[in-house]
Amino acid sequence: MDTSAGTTALAGRKEFIGLAVLALPTILVALDMSVLYLALPHLSGDLGASSVQQLWITDIYGFLVAGLLITMGNVGDRIGRKRLLMIGAGAFAVVSVLAAYSTSPEMLMVMRALLGVAGATIMPSTMALIAAMFQNPKQNAMAMGVWMGCFMGGTALGPIIGGGLLEFFWWGSVFLLGVPVMGILLVLGPKVLPEFKNPAAGKIDPPSVVLSLVAILPIIYGLKQLAHDGASALPIAAVVVGVACTAMFLRRQKRVANPLLDLGLFRNRTFSSALSLTVAAGFIAGNQLFVYMYLQSVEGLSPVATALWLVPPALVTLIMIQVAPLLARRIPPGRVIAAGLVVSAIGFLLLTQLDGTGNDIPLLVTGLVIANLGMGPMAGLCAALAMQSAPMEKLGSAAGMTSTSGEFGIAMGIAVLGTVGTTLYRNTIEIDPGVPAAMADTAAESIAGAQVAASSLPAADAGNLLQSAYQAITTSVHGTAIGSAIIVAAGAVIAAIGLRNVPATGQHAQPVADDADTAKAEAEPAV
Repeated sequence: MDTSAGTTALAGRKEFIGLAVLALPTILVALDMSVLYLALPHLSGDLGASSVQQLWITDIYGFLVAGLLITMGNVGDRIGRKRLLMIGAGAFAVVSVLAAYSTSPEMLMVMRALLGVAGATIMPSTMALIAAMFQNPKQNAMAMGVWMGCFMGGTALGPIIGGGLLEFFWWGSVFLLGVPVMGILLVLGPKVLPEFKNPAAGKIDPPSVVLSLVAILPIIYGLKQLAHDGASALPIAAVVVGVACTAMFLRRQKRVANPLLDLGLFRNRTFSSALSLTVAAGFIAGNQLFVYMYLQSVEGLSPVATALWLVPPALVTLIMIQVAPLLARRIPPGRVIAAGLVVSAIGFLLLTQLDGTGNDIPLLVTGLVIANLGMGPMAGLCAALAMQSAPMEKLGSAAGMTSTSGEFGIAMGIAVLGTVGTTLYRNTIEIDPGVPAAMADTAAESIAGAQVAASSLPAADAGNLLQSAYQAITTSVHGTAIGSAIIVAAGAVIAAIGLRNVPATGQHAQPVADDADTAKAEAEPAV
């Protein structure tokens, strides 16, 4: 891609209309990852879903989105990104209706899996189309910021929209949101979106597709189970299988004529640094789990009220995603991201001052606002940096890798920070010897278990148990906040070093030799 701000043609009215059209499915795909949380009790009651079935209904969508992103990015490079997007949008709309009117847990699980397949076609296609439509670095950074803002906004709005729908409609209404959104895309997309594909692309290598799935899915599944249930044979074996298949997948990509994953992209320092930062951004999601627990247990908020209190930090992130490209016009993006992550670390460290008394909402929200203020530049600039580092014919592949890195970061964060928080809770809670053994075990498992156990105890014993549990979950928040601060501090170092040669957008990019591939000096892109 041409990275010179002064020589690349500016996008016009049609491209901006196209950006608006692409924003809708981006919001929806993200929203579908979180909108189901509040609907789960309702649908499980109607369909009779067991706890294991509920888990799969919730998770299978994200598993398949993550597992197929790289494959679908490559398919888009080969058959055309707009064509793949239209196919995925049509499938998403049809399957959304079937999911809404599911008559059994098994049917809903299958529909959620098919929604994941369709969703995996949408994310890399929208990213690749935006990168191709907005080739001017300034406009590209702005457009990618809009895309990222839509994705994060959809994730934040999911529980709120889900709660609102459930106040007036049945659980299936959360799925029907996809029908009008995809309908708009199918009507307007062919008129305002251009087609882009790689004319020299070869055939998809089926063994690579299979290996990519059996590499990504077991790792994500195993990490999530480790966070949920602790160390056990099955999730550890899943991670080991995933790592082994990853090694086999990477080895095959070096040998085949048309690799699914272009390892050559990682020779570009900007691309590899941007992907590392995207993993770090996803990693922080593990901290949110214990923030939710804290607000609903210690502060006694309902799920909807919890989601509403978390709107201000989300809004700050969305604002900073849009502001960051403006800052990067005068200040090199590596410095903008690094400075932001230092601020973010301060915000996370503020969470260590929560005392578990039930009067800490202002402090908690302030800490999250500061943390998200600093995270915004990373979220707003990394996607643009990664996409601008890729050649035009590899945009779909780059988009798939960028999206996958975020999903992988989320899984890692939930597993690692989830394990840290859970371990701290179990090691901190103190249970009176007089509490029956079965209740004590339940209380020691989680804060929700402690609340269930307390409901069956005399008032004095229940009060003591809950007070100890509240202090324990507060310790969990402290520990995961410290972990998050360490991660963003490491991200600041990566940004400062890995992106040090990327100029501000207001300057012309100068050719810079890439240390990872000195035989082929590459020009670093400007955001």
